[in-house]
Amino acid sequence: MLERKVKDAFLRQQYRLIGRHSAVKICHWTKESLKHNRVCYKELWYPPVQSHRCMEMTPFIGCNLHCSFCWRLHSGDRPGLTWKEFPLGREELDEPGLIIDEAIKARKKLLSGFKGRLGVDRGKFVEAVKPTMMTMSLTGEPTLYPMISELVSEAKKRRMITFLVTNGTLPEVIGEMTPLPFQLYVTVPASNKKTYLEITRPLIRGGWEKLMETLELLPSLNTRKVIRLTLVRDINLLDPEGYAKLILKAEPDFVEPKGFMWVGEARNRLPRECMPSHEEIKEFSEKLAELTGYDLKREFIPSRAVLLAKK
Repeated sequence: MLERKVKDAFLRQQYRLIGRHSAVKICHWTKESLKHNRVCYKELWYPPVQSHRCMEMTPFIGCNLHCSFCWRLHSGDRPGLTWKEFPLGREELDEPGLIIDEAIKARKKLLSGFKGRLGVDRGKFVEAVKPTMMTMSLTGEPTLYPMISELVSEAKKRRMITFLVTNGTLPEVIGEMTPLPFQLYVTVPASNKKTYLEITRPLIRGGWEKLMETLELLPSLNTRKVIRLTLVRDINLLDPEGYAKLILKAEPDFVEPKGFMWVGEARNRLPRECMPSHEEIKEFSEKLAELTGYDLKREFIPSRAVLLAKK
């Protein structure tokens, strides 16, 4: 699927490629947990998450949106770095069990440098190389991988819970997932179609309408559900009333307004000034709480994130 120069670009960013279309990487907060005992907000907000035992990976290096706020590398972002993002033929797909087993092995190698490192707790390191959680959010759109349900099943066999982060453009896949992930994140990048098209730069038609189908589907799904709002100053950090309508339609367990971070490839698409302060995110979250009836439960300043929860 990927040419050598594309693979090299991912390897330089500390990805480890798995088979023909998957990847794994060590999360910043896994490193922080091991080195400084600082954990990400997911551990603080969403039990039973443990940052040092979370395997961040993707089953599919490809996406049907090219969101301007995304820190990941998209096909065409750099001269000469292009690849077929989707779809793949059945004969090009790797088996779910293979993907997970190889991801665990690659992650263990990436973590090996922490063994014996000054300040790293030995017991915590031993736990870290045996992940108890698989987060499908590293890069690309995971639901483009046709065997996503089987991937969740294989993770459960290995005693891992699963978090699935999706852009919501494949409601037909999400609606048929059996089993569902332990926690389902749906990114809502805009409160209206016009802004959605501007910020997501879709490679497909009908992306907004598909997202609306996914939001309508969410109340019927028997799993923990979160709507994430990645908010960019002067672009989509606007119209709390519009977002409130979408939240009330979807009835998620939690809403996670989060500030856009000027990191990675996003630095080549948006100016630094588009990164909002935590105070702006909290103020916007307070408006959403008033409009939706959700409670403002927690905040995490390092990630400029706020947690709203159903009463």
